[in-house]
Amino acid sequence: MRRPICPTIIDIEASGFGSRSYPIEIGVAKPGGERYCALIEPQPEWDHWSDSAQAVHGITRALIETRGKKPRDICQELNQFLEGMTVYSDAWTHDSPWLNRLFFAARINPIFHLSPIELIATEAQLLLWDKTKKRLERRLDIKRHRASGDAYLIQQTYLETRHLVETQPALAARTGL
Repeated sequence: MRRPICPTIIDIEASGFGSRSYPIEIGVAKPGGERYCALIEPQPEWDHWSDSAQAVHGITRALIETRGKKPRDICQELNQFLEGMTVYSDAWTHDSPWLNRLFFAARINPIFHLSPIELIATEAQLLLWDKTKKRLERRLDIKRHRASGDAYLIQQTYLETRHLVETQPALAARTGL
């Protein structure tokens, strides 16, 4: 697989974890700096809520009920924004079911493809991932754990780890930076 120079990244915040959880915010960061972010109006059958998840992302159920967009509108916008693209997630095992739940609620099929970041990141990049992400989070001064900011941070982590591996492979391997 050919690795993109700068991947399009998607991130999803959710009501919690597990089979009853659902997406509450979706964010995308594209290579040219374009971003998409939307709070998602919960469907009537989406009733699971985790206070511990809320403590991480800071999004309340009341906020998504009053300011969330309808799943159909979001899916149409995502399809227009991402048509024909492959987008990557660093939490594919969670994001994939949440994205499927969103599109199912909208009764629309996605016209883009979701893949795990591990398909384009090398093993050397993944070894540097966590330290690099923490360092970038401080440097970029990202204060909120929200979908579009997280998508941008993941994108920048991919770029930084790729740069480290390509320009300083011995240093990266030796120091774990």
